[in-house]
Amino acid sequence: MIQQFYPQVPHNFRYELNKDMHLAAAHFIPDSKAGQCQHMHGHTYFINITIGGDQLDELGFLINFKRIKEIVHKRYDHSVLNDHPEYKDVYPTTERVAEQIWTAIQKELSTLVHQPKCLQVVVRETPTSYVVYRPKPEDIA
Repeated sequence: MIQQFYPQVPHNFRYELNKDMHLAAAHFIPDSKAGQCQHMHGHTYFINITIGGDQLDELGFLINFKRIKEIVHKRYDHSVLNDHPEYKDVYPTTERVAEQIWTAIQKELSTLVHQPKCLQVVVRETPTSYVVYRPKPEDIA
């Protein structure tokens, strides 16, 4: 994977973890206003997840990198995003994909005793186009 640099999210946490991954998935936006994107097509998405926290678990992790990959990669790799229940009532745009990844990661983090927070999710759809999702402070309180 080519080394990527992503926008930094300001925070006051002692630790910051970043996990990069990529996955292949197809989607379509079934609306004529979406132009070519109304037709089924695929991307190799490059994803960066930023997690912050002040405390580590008993092993010394904010969260194990492997667990982050299981939550995201296992769910979406080699799938049609439109088929996932979280996109039943909304189109799987890159913005929505970033938001849903944040939701899944934060749900897992909220179960951990030391309460790390997902600060940012970056989803790169093409070499020249990406979305940054940052929750509002009240979303991760």
